[in-house]
Amino acid sequence: QVTLVESGGGSVQTGGSLTLSCVVSGLYLNRNCMGWFRQSPGKEREGVADIETTRNYEALVDSVKGRFTISWDSAKNTVYLQMHSLQAEDSAMYVCAADPGGCRYDGTVELFDFRWWGQGTQVTVSS
Repeated sequence: QVTLVESGGGSVQTGGSLTLSCVVSGLYLNRNCMGWFRQSPGKEREGVADIETTRNYEALVDSVKGRFTISWDSAKNTVYLQMHSLQAEDSAMYVCAADPGGCRYDGTVELFDFRWWGQGTQVTVSS
């Protein structure tokens, strides 16, 4: 059974930073695609970033490029999302996801590509 547990969310002021963590257990392949998604009330869940665990590939959606960074620590089975210059529109529930095999490789982060999901961690950005 694959489980993903996120942490690191919280409240921050506009322009601040947060680092989210997602510890994953139960993966049965070395090569996996790890992703971060977010969802605000009344909006659809949207992809933010993904990274492949055994290949030098990562993708960030345009709205977070230059502000967010995704990384993978194989020793800790943990994927991170470093978020800087946070804005009110970044407020959302951030959810970690995983899928066996490679990522999409086209720069997009798609909901239907991921098999396993965490419960999420809330990020609130206020002025």
